[in-house]
Amino acid sequence: MPYDESSVRHRRYTLLSVKTTCEPLEGNKVKLSVEVDETDFARDIDAAFAKIALEVRLPGFRAGKAPRKVLEARIGIGAAREQALRDAVPQYLGLAVREHNVDIIATPQIDITGGQEDGPVSFDATCEIRPVILLPGYAGLRAEVPAIEVPDQEIDDVLDAERRRLGKLETVDRAAKEGDFVIVDLVGSRDGEPVVGLAVEEWSYEIGKKWVAPSFDENLVGQVAGASFAFSDTPSGTQDPADFAVTLTSVQELVVPELSDAWVAENIEDFENVAEWRESVVDRLTTNRLNQVRNVVVEKVTDALIELADIETPEVMVAADLQRRVENTIRQFQGQGINIDQWLQATGQDAQSFVEGLRPQSQKAVKVDLALRAVVKAENLEATDEEVENEFESMADRSNEAAFREHQMAGSPKNKKIKFVSVEQIRAAYQANDAVVDLAAEISKSKALDWLIHRVEYVDPSGNVLDRDAVIGHSESDHQHDHDDHDHEHDETSSDTESAEHDH
Repeated sequence: MPYDESSVRHRRYTLLSVKTTCEPLEGNKVKLSVEVDETDFARDIDAAFAKIALEVRLPGFRAGKAPRKVLEARIGIGAAREQALRDAVPQYLGLAVREHNVDIIATPQIDITGGQEDGPVSFDATCEIRPVILLPGYAGLRAEVPAIEVPDQEIDDVLDAERRRLGKLETVDRAAKEGDFVIVDLVGSRDGEPVVGLAVEEWSYEIGKKWVAPSFDENLVGQVAGASFAFSDTPSGTQDPADFAVTLTSVQELVVPELSDAWVAENIEDFENVAEWRESVVDRLTTNRLNQVRNVVVEKVTDALIELADIETPEVMVAADLQRRVENTIRQFQGQGINIDQWLQATGQDAQSFVEGLRPQSQKAVKVDLALRAVVKAENLEATDEEVENEFESMADRSNEAAFREHQMAGSPKNKKIKFVSVEQIRAAYQANDAVVDLAAEISKSKALDWLIHRVEYVDPSGNVLDRDAVIGHSESDHQHDHDDHDHEHDETSSDTESAEHDH
């Protein structure tokens, strides 16, 4: 059965006499109206007095020990009622949000409509909610991925590179040409002073590599052994020109062995002929290409999916995702010992341009979030209670494995206890942060992404339809068998929440 959010409501409020209504408004908004019985709100006033007692110092009483009657006589009930409204209204609003399954994406605007001074408390909350979109055509999605078939030229290049590596250099008595190897003495200078890194003797250089400076190779072509020449140019990777003096002492030609079965058997380990060697190269290059394709499957599928989503991304969602990205980036830099201000200066950016550079990623993430939720709804892929519980267990396992590794790496004494977390602690942390619903949504979106990945038609840049099982590395039936071990942390699906795991 789909995940039931009622199972995580705070027990305190499920027993209270709270009336709630939900009224749709224009522009992806709703108005929640809440009314709390005076008797129930009296408990919140009691709690407010207890809180105030910790802060107010009264002669003859320790902190937090002053009776309510004494406090009320001293400060009046109005202060406690105001405190109770500040503390309780957000909690009653949370009850209404869960009661009506409202997916809020921004801080609601709250208007207290009654009970400021006495009687039942009532308030309205205008809430901006996550848009619900339709995706016509998602079931026939087509995603373009890099080609899997290896061109003959790429295969030949690998074979030729190995033949060249095993070739022999022979000295020739002629002018140098591109592809030749030359032995040179080279000195670079500025204003008559040698430049560090631009002086070398008896250096073997292959003409055509385009190292040293842009015109270096063209100056070498046509030179013969014993020739000396000079030229000026800007060394590669620098901005300041330099003067070069070059002496060419030898011209060598690379003699590449002829490709034959006999040469392969003698020089290429594990192969007896050209066909075997070539087949091995094809297999290796194909595997490399498949790995490259599989690394971009999620990106290409989500790219194709959001092409169907004709919607303006809500700015509040983009801003929230953008803030998380910036914070995560800064946290990663700090973990690597990098000062963000120094990094910005070194890369020629200011803080604003750095943040805005991340905006397109946030806009895409929001579109992916909305699109995957649409697939979840259309295909009934909501996370079940069991799947949520399994995720709690996985989180506990990952946390405990990390704690154990840290314990070992730190060289802690064997008798020092490792601080493990239980599934119950993980679950409680999510419930305390009202984040279980968000976790269920992430699991649901991951299921939707998996559903799409196993149904998308994959094509290469030429439009050729590719074998889906080859592209993703398994069939859907195999995937179902292994689904319990599957990692659902897809980068493109996590626009809404990072995880309450960090908060517990």
